Amino acid sequence: MRIRIVHDTVYTYQQPARGLIQILRLTPRDHDGQHVREWRIEPSVNGRLTAREDGFGNLVHWFTADDPTDALTVRVTGEIETFETSGVVRGAVERLPDLFYLRDTPLTEASAELKAFAEKVAGKGERDALPMLHRLLAAVHDAVTFEPGPTSASTSAAQAFEVGKGVCQDLTHIFLAAARHLEIPSRYVSGYFRRDDGADDQKAGHAWAESLVPGLGWIGFDPANGISATEAHVRVAVGLDYLGAAPIRGSRVGGGTETLDVALRVEQVHSQSQSQGHGQQSQSQSQSLGQSLGQG
Repeated sequence: MRIRIVHDTVYTYQQPARGLIQILRLTPRDHDGQHVREWRIEPSVNGRLTAREDGFGNLVHWFTADDPTDALTVRVTGEIETFETSGVVRGAVERLPDLFYLRDTPLTEASAELKAFAEKVAGKGERDALPMLHRLLAAVHDAVTFEPGPTSASTSAAQAFEVGKGVCQDLTHIFLAAARHLEIPSRYVSGYFRRDDGADDQKAGHAWAESLVPGLGWIGFDPANGISATEAHVRVAVGLDYLGAAPIRGSRVGGGTETLDVALRVEQVHSQSQSQGHGQQSQSQSQSLGQSLGQG
């Protein structure tokens, strides 16, 4: 599947912000399930854009504005070729040992209620990782309602589980907390998700989890949608939780009140081949399908 992405993150400041620095985890890498055909990051103000790699193996850009500004737009455009792998992630850059992803964070620490939930899902019999993770995927999807509003970026897994509502970030944190309690290394993934329900204009990217299954490797699980990762998922960054894989984090001096707006479009690009006589002519057409990203 070929997926085209246009992602605008717009900051406006009450007063000109000085010393503006933004850390951008917005660039996907190739692996067996995806190939980056083209990708651009374009800030709307003059400055320096420096590429680095963080400790997780994510591609990170540091943007430093040259002058004070009262507005900044970070535009991402690109095309990704994705391939169906049944959720298995192979060929990705790995910089950390697998057991590192058993670590809890303030956002993913399991409460007593979450631990009991995980143990109930696991059952008392043989705990084979793959079927147990699929049960956990279904259980989180059923137990927590996807609903923007009741949570924020700082809401922990325990808090979201108690409320029983949240966005993809919250469902992913709950899945991570439960999986790690069951001693399964698991990590947070940020990226994009193409949906086919008729929605084109989105307000945020997507998030899901990857867990380590012996003999298979890392497998993607999307609790917000109740499915394993598919060719509709574009994988961008990984971390222990949202903070380690956040698309944009930054700092500034002054600026007063900040307003954030996000516009996101994810399209599937279709190719159609037609045979004429003894030769073949290929023509490509871009068609907007219904896409929607969960807020995370």
